[in-house]
Amino acid sequence: MENQHPPLNLHFIPFLAPGHLIPLCNIATQFAARGHRVTVITTSSYARILRKSSPSLLLHVVDFPGGEELMSAANDLESARNFFHASMLLRDPISRFLEQHRPDCVVADFFFHWVHDVANNLRIARLAFNGFSLFTVAAMESVKSNPALVPDSGPFVIPDLPHRITLCSRPPKGVSAFMERLLETEMKSDGLIVNSFAELDGEEYIQHYEKGKAHKAWHLGPACLAAKGGEERGEKRVVSEEECVSWLNSKQAKSVVYVCFGSMCRFPDKQLYEIACGLEEAAHNFVWVVPEKKGKEKESEEEKLKWLPKGFGQRNAEKGLIIRGWAPQLVILAHTAVGAFLTHCGWNSTLEAVTAGVPMLTWPVLGDQFYNERLVTEVRGVAVEVGATEWRETGYGEREKLVTGDCIQKAVRRLMDGGDEAREIRRRAQEFSDKAKQAVRDGGSSHNNLTALIAHLTRLRDTR
Repeated sequence: MENQHPPLNLHFIPFLAPGHLIPLCNIATQFAARGHRVTVITTSSYARILRKSSPSLLLHVVDFPGGEELMSAANDLESARNFFHASMLLRDPISRFLEQHRPDCVVADFFFHWVHDVANNLRIARLAFNGFSLFTVAAMESVKSNPALVPDSGPFVIPDLPHRITLCSRPPKGVSAFMERLLETEMKSDGLIVNSFAELDGEEYIQHYEKGKAHKAWHLGPACLAAKGGEERGEKRVVSEEECVSWLNSKQAKSVVYVCFGSMCRFPDKQLYEIACGLEEAAHNFVWVVPEKKGKEKESEEEKLKWLPKGFGQRNAEKGLIIRGWAPQLVILAHTAVGAFLTHCGWNSTLEAVTAGVPMLTWPVLGDQFYNERLVTEVRGVAVEVGATEWRETGYGEREKLVTGDCIQKAVRRLMDGGDEAREIRRRAQEFSDKAKQAVRDGGSSHNNLTALIAHLTRLRDTR
């Protein structure tokens, strides 16, 4: 039916962090694949990446006013704040472009909250994207709407959800206030694009979210299934896919723990030491991604890893592969040798693990990650907790609480040593992997949602 109408003209405005930009651009390619004209508004660094990984997308480049264009290059709170404030200065050049080249719809990351006013003034339809699961958005709204039922400290049950969901503590107040303002603006959009699939969030949470609202959520994921090899994560890798695959090929099926905490978490040396001890004590193979520290690039490999227990490298030469920097995560998770993923529960990593059918060991740090943990542990049963309870405002700096090596090795063994619980978790993980792949095929839930959304946007265009 959509082919009977002129193609839509869509502009996508992703936030300049890999965890936001990569999934939204993967979703943009789905619209382009249906024959619609899709322009991504971004900066020169990301445009170079997208020209290689997403040739079907048109690009409009705006100058970034703050120097370093990659948020993952921030290594402390001050540099992260500077990056965020600089990214907000993109309002003027992006607004001018929208005025001069009006699309039928603009799809903007909710961090760019000002797009709402610009689109409203220009009478352009607007869809929002926040990079969260719908479960997380629903849980955030329940916490916000029931302040009297949320204690200032200690664990509590999130009010008014379909499941009994317990959080370890209240989110940091500053972060909550900031997020609530963004979500309020998001609710004024013409709909929410969700990088997930309906079967994972669950019909009960879709109905819970949409109940009493003139606001629809469109599940179009997993976006990672649209990713191409080579530039999947948006930055230069320090190891090739071939090196990783060759190392993994030498290991037995489901014998490797993959450890990665995303682009925005920088653990202090004391915590890295505990992770090393836990992995060694668990006595399983591992691939461990440790981000490069800013300003330490010229140090020798020995200096960079001086926090490791003495003799760790020699003792684990056969068992372990440490990657200093970015890694081909989708390739690693898809390999049959990988049996578990120790993750910070960022939504992209969580969804990629679900899609690959890899059970998770959950270690949330900040933002939406503690909510995501609850979805995959308490609700869907495809993960086990390591025991992290320190909900931070940022991923930088020293910690008040260390997750000990003993906690880490116990969690690893709980999944990797076999047993009835581990087998059941693996069975459910495979079940959701099958559902994820089915969702994006012809007739699947996400495929049908995309068809319905295109029809909805076409009607909006034709009536405005």
